[in-house]
Amino acid sequence: MGTAERLFPPPAGDVRELTATDLALFRDHLLRLSPASRHDRFNGFTDDAFLASYAARCFSGGAVVLAYVVDGVVRGAAELHDCRPGSHAAAEIAFSVEDGLQQRGVGATLFASLIARARAAGCRVLHVTTHAQNVAMKALARKFGATLCFASIDAAGVIDLSGALPPAAQIMVEALARPDLSAERGAAGLARR
Repeated sequence: MGTAERLFPPPAGDVRELTATDLALFRDHLLRLSPASRHDRFNGFTDDAFLASYAARCFSGGAVVLAYVVDGVVRGAAELHDCRPGSHAAAEIAFSVEDGLQQRGVGATLFASLIARARAAGCRVLHVTTHAQNVAMKALARKFGATLCFASIDAAGVIDLSGALPPAAQIMVEALARPDLSAERGAAGLARR
């Protein structure tokens, strides 16, 4: 747990899967990302039109979007692309957390939720790509067992879901997969683990 997580826990929120009816919530979250956060998430420059189009494509393309929702507003999101039930395929994952909640456990909660969802869907391998300077994303990916390699300006990570995750990550994923622990599904409860 980082210093910011200890000093400033995230506001109480819930992780839930978004549907096409939540498009505006997801789009608005992406539009609230700062220029630096947009660059981190999309590995380059993005404008508002691109983000609105991207949000719509996520739902029309069958992506799973999990959101960290605080008072009805999406403040963080995790995306699972191209993991079809029963396909045992590799899937691509992506994350975005608004500036005020970064380094406070929201990303880790979303990551654990996404791994639990990917495992339930039968995904065996997850791929994550970020730019080489995105220290927070690289640390988060490593926390969940990603093996990272660098190609030019990008860092690409692979997480093998067929084996065990690092112990702390495994505890978080198991907690999110158990319905009897639903009271602790928020970032505040899981960040303490």
